[in-house]
Amino acid sequence: MSRKLFGTDGVRGEANSGNMTAEMALKLGAAAGRYFRQDDSRGHRVVIGKDTRLSGYMFENALTAGLTSTGMNVLLLGPVPTPAVGYLTRSMRADMGIMISASHNPAKDNGIKFFGPDGFKLSDEAETEIEAMLDAEIRLARPENIGRAKRIDDGLGRYVEYAKTTFPKLRKPDLKVVVDCANGAAYRAAPAVLWELGCEVIPVGVSPDGRNINDGCGSTHVSTCAEAVVAHGADLGISLDGDADRVMIIDETGHVADGDQIMALFAKRWAESGQLSGGALVATVMSNLGLERFLEAEGLRLERTKVGDRYVVERMREGGFNLGGEQSGHIVMTDYATTGDGLMAGLQFLAAMVETGLRASDLVRQFETVPQMLKNVRYQAGQEPLSADKVAKAILDAETRLNGQGRLLIRKSGTEPLIRVMAECEDEGLLEATVDSIVAAVEAETA
Repeated sequence: MSRKLFGTDGVRGEANSGNMTAEMALKLGAAAGRYFRQDDSRGHRVVIGKDTRLSGYMFENALTAGLTSTGMNVLLLGPVPTPAVGYLTRSMRADMGIMISASHNPAKDNGIKFFGPDGFKLSDEAETEIEAMLDAEIRLARPENIGRAKRIDDGLGRYVEYAKTTFPKLRKPDLKVVVDCANGAAYRAAPAVLWELGCEVIPVGVSPDGRNINDGCGSTHVSTCAEAVVAHGADLGISLDGDADRVMIIDETGHVADGDQIMALFAKRWAESGQLSGGALVATVMSNLGLERFLEAEGLRLERTKVGDRYVVERMREGGFNLGGEQSGHIVMTDYATTGDGLMAGLQFLAAMVETGLRASDLVRQFETVPQMLKNVRYQAGQEPLSADKVAKAILDAETRLNGQGRLLIRKSGTEPLIRVMAECEDEGLLEATVDSIVAAVEAETA
């Protein structure tokens, strides 16, 4: 069966329309419940976390109804970061975990992500099986075996305490840190962790109202954090996205380091200390060519995957690697977490500052990037612009022009109806012309 509901990061879309309705969440909860509770024994449990979107209440209740109907007991965590769900699924011996979030998307969107009992996101194969069950009659629990639901008050506290343990036993980081929580899932956890470790904390984006998540703040609007760093004379800025599984780092001058620069720093430091497993970093096809060249100079490898932190994690687990991520700021450190964790990545950067005594500006630029351009073209439901002959010809012509001089990547977004056109080339004029020619061809097919 082809996957229609699940994308690269669970199910996602505009709330109350398309696939993101309460009815679908109810069915999805029942299907997932039966998938993980294939016998009629009691004691099966699932933990559910969410970010701060208004629609989170609706999906939380719908999922709970579906899950309990199959006999699953539901533990409701409330607003917590996505990596907290992965951690708590495993530490609380749950059969599965669910995060209700659309990550960096605007408040009108929402999504549902599933975790297995090991705390890792489900495989494509598992999601496909769950999706197939939506068209079948799901066996419900007997009346006496219907599940219970209850709120868990200490889930966030458990995660906060665990996150603190990932910071090395060094002197207190007596530094001024701006943390932008995007009015999202980490609005309580991130400032608490940093303050309790010893930082002077300037919190930004910590007043969620259900509608302002990622709105002019967070890792997709990093200027907000950068401006706060400069205005407060801070030593460091940590800018998270709506569910806190990605991060951007800002130095004391307001300069921004993306995921590629952060991964380069960690890979080098971990290799020097003997912590890096397998002599490699795992990243996606979107990571800059400069990162690959940097790693080669350090005697390390770059293992590339298709886009999506889940595919990074799958390759890490297959190859026994412990560091990976995405240019967008997902930093996966499987020694500490089962998924990208923006807060823990921020703590590792903070530790590098404390251990070396260097300023953030001395650490954020590990390599010179190869000029890279990314443009997005939105398309409508039912359109397949990449199948058009004119688009295919434009891509072939671009590849011919770039041959030996750069790299081209054209793909559909796994979370939004967008065609992403990305190229890298030292010749910036050729780079711009290459991207624009493909964008024009795609736009002509979507007009």
